[in-house]
Amino acid sequence: MLSKLPPAAANPALLVGFETGDDAAVYKINDEQGVVATTDFFMPIVDDPYDYGRIAATNALSDVYAVGGKPIMALAIAGFPVNKMTQEQIQQVLAGGTQACADAGVPIAGGHTIDAPEPIYGLAVIGLVPPDKIKRNSDARDGDVLILGKGLGVGILGAAMNKDELDPEGYKEMVESTTKLNSIGADLAGMDGVHGVTDVTGFGLGGHLFEMCEGAGLTATLDWDRLPILPHALHYAKEGYNTGAANRNWQSFGDNVTVPGDMDQWQKNMLMDPQTSGGLMVSCPPDRADALVALFHEQGYGFASVVGEMSVGAPHVTVR
Repeated sequence: MLSKLPPAAANPALLVGFETGDDAAVYKINDEQGVVATTDFFMPIVDDPYDYGRIAATNALSDVYAVGGKPIMALAIAGFPVNKMTQEQIQQVLAGGTQACADAGVPIAGGHTIDAPEPIYGLAVIGLVPPDKIKRNSDARDGDVLILGKGLGVGILGAAMNKDELDPEGYKEMVESTTKLNSIGADLAGMDGVHGVTDVTGFGLGGHLFEMCEGAGLTATLDWDRLPILPHALHYAKEGYNTGAANRNWQSFGDNVTVPGDMDQWQKNMLMDPQTSGGLMVSCPPDRADALVALFHEQGYGFASVVGEMSVGAPHVTVR
């Protein structure tokens, strides 16, 4: 769909466009400031309207953090079936989004709402980042190790919920993960040794890591035994729960991801599980890894861990 568009980076002030599938656009306004802009919205992934608003807003804010920016303002994007949803339900969606933004110190300054067949909610977010501190998904280097900031399995929990088979503890786990702000990204911007950064969302771990490989011109190796997986998601994955999006991710990226021949199907599903409001993935030199993982843990990202490495080679992801 994007193949016919002219290159966005033809404008020299546009420091980050869509060419590498990065998380947000960045426009340089002077030597000290770049404006970060992004938008994200989707239909409900949970039944509770307040949680839906919180999750959607947290997910949208994440794209600013993923390029090292600090969000400063947001506009709400919403479509509601006004003849099907009550006024209170709509207010709860908006309140959830407002709460997520308040947690990030970001005002919702306005927005736009339409009458729509299905609920849609999200944000357009504006942030700031120093031009020399931008973190791109294409800046990984040979020899870097990979750190993943959140546990995997959000999509699998959602699949169980859609069948009314997700238990309360599993739902709590899903909401806690998806409403945890990736605000550490703003701190990573100013740290030496932090190279490539992206957030793992709809394309799953395998898809987003391959994007990093393509951008950097490197190959990646993932250590399956080191991947952080949400405990309840692990249970449901082994029970066979999966999403259609994970299957589509395999169709899109499967030629670029190699797994062991004896890998179980649930493990393959986990590699491409779509992560709503997923964690940041960071590439850094091995000697910086312990300090960065410790910083993640200090800021409440308890699942953060080293999951693999980048090396010279054709863009590809190999799981061992």
